[in-house]
Amino acid sequence: LISPPSSPASCTPLVAHHLMDIPDETDKAFNAPTRTYVRDAKAMAATPADVKEYPDSYAFVVDMPGLKSGGIKVQVEDGNVLVISGERKREDGKEGNYLRMKLRVGKFMRKFSLPDNANTDAVSAVY
Repeated sequence: LISPPSSPASCTPLVAHHLMDIPDETDKAFNAPTRTYVRDAKAMAATPADVKEYPDSYAFVVDMPGLKSGGIKVQVEDGNVLVISGERKREDGKEGNYLRMKLRVGKFMRKFSLPDNANTDAVSAVY
């Protein structure tokens, strides 16, 4: 809670600016999404997933074409956020040249908020 000044004239322009909540160039730059955020958002939008509910568990089926089991990371962050991620890189230096490349290159990721009562110690993954 901020007490107002005794008279409007005693407000400095900076204080008045913030009280009126007008974003300036510094605010715009500060609030701009980071490259990591944009990259992760694109990866999540491009990574299809199915979620199936069972009586005592959930199954998350995530499509990550071109990745091997060792390239997929499954972890729980912030207590109850399941994160499934991986990255497919372009294969250079192999025999032959691509005539067409349909499989996506880059980061794959999906995040799922688990229920508060989820047993995160029992999270397991199958490839």
